[in-house]
Amino acid sequence: MTEPVSPYPGLQRAGARLPVDEYSRRLWDRRWFVIAYSSASNSVGYERSFLGQAWQLLTPMLNIAVYYLIFGLLLHTNRGVGNYIAFLTVGVFFFSFCTTSLVSGSRSITQNLGLVRALQFPRAVLPISTTLMALLQLLYSLVVMVPILLLSGEPLRAQWLELVPAVALQSMFCLGLALAVARIGARVPDTTQVLPFVSRVWMYASGVMYSVQAFVTGHGWVSTILTGNPGYVYLALARHALLIGSPATPRTWLLATAWAVGTLAVSYLYFWRGEEVYGNV
Repeated sequence: MTEPVSPYPGLQRAGARLPVDEYSRRLWDRRWFVIAYSSASNSVGYERSFLGQAWQLLTPMLNIAVYYLIFGLLLHTNRGVGNYIAFLTVGVFFFSFCTTSLVSGSRSITQNLGLVRALQFPRAVLPISTTLMALLQLLYSLVVMVPILLLSGEPLRAQWLELVPAVALQSMFCLGLALAVARIGARVPDTTQVLPFVSRVWMYASGVMYSVQAFVTGHGWVSTILTGNPGYVYLALARHALLIGSPATPRTWLLATAWAVGTLAVSYLYFWRGEEVYGNV
């Protein structure tokens, strides 16, 4: 049985999902737009506040102060940590990269519906832009993070260069995370209300304010789950690069690579398959 011949040969249905290779090529062609859009959006986000972009640094610094007071001084979760201020600082800044990518990614489609409905472009541009904004905030935070580390007694070492591959792997994972929740958030708007609670539980399970090894050693499967979760893995790599006495095993690097590559590959295909429905909800 032969297929019906289209009355309009050579034409394609508007909004039809492109093959993944062509979709990826068009996405790559818009890379400079992604960079410019992310940079501009990052600046506009704080334009109505008196301190402007300074809040990108003030917010995590205030979090560090609160966490240090509650967890370090009152609850004494600094057990097993030599330099708790530096340990906490690295944890807060680098985990914020994950949570910002998660929450902002879930809103990337719904907050830009006018753009999505008016123009034809690969929708992956939007979660990529939110992830790049989160990465820029992390890089800006180095202005505060590095002085805190040095003043707390951490020496400047060549090992700090290991932060480059660690951040690269974390960026891949965060992008995959943003792509996945972007599609979910486009169909279920309430996702953006639930994710802050999810990220809070994830933070407590990732050892941002305490040493996982000091509290769960000998607990078998609990230790395996906590040290295998990506939040802990990427914090372990960052702390290994920046702090003395924070080793990272080959298993940690393998897990970081597996989480980065696996999450990005699966989420990219998952997001691409929903390309036709964005803007129709």
